[in-house]
Amino acid sequence: MPIRLPFFKKKKIEQSPEIKIDNIPKHIAIIMDGNGRWAKKRGLPRVAGHKEGMDVVKKIVNTASKHDVEILTLYAFST
Repeated sequence: MPIRLPFFKKKKIEQSPEIKIDNIPKHIAIIMDGNGRWAKKRGLPRVAGHKEGMDVVKKIVNTASKHDVEILTLYAFST
């Protein structure tokens, strides 16, 4: 059951520039940090930052899959 938060609005999906297939790395690693600070800066609860982070993770996973990235490492931490 998806969480619906009233302070989120649907965002327009930005079109990325054309990606050259021969330049895609086999392994991409991303360290995710700052979602709580992102929310706090906007006067939102921390959970809003975590939701935004998850939305970004979904986009990353879908894009990596679409472009045949073999290994995707995501590291998330929180204090």
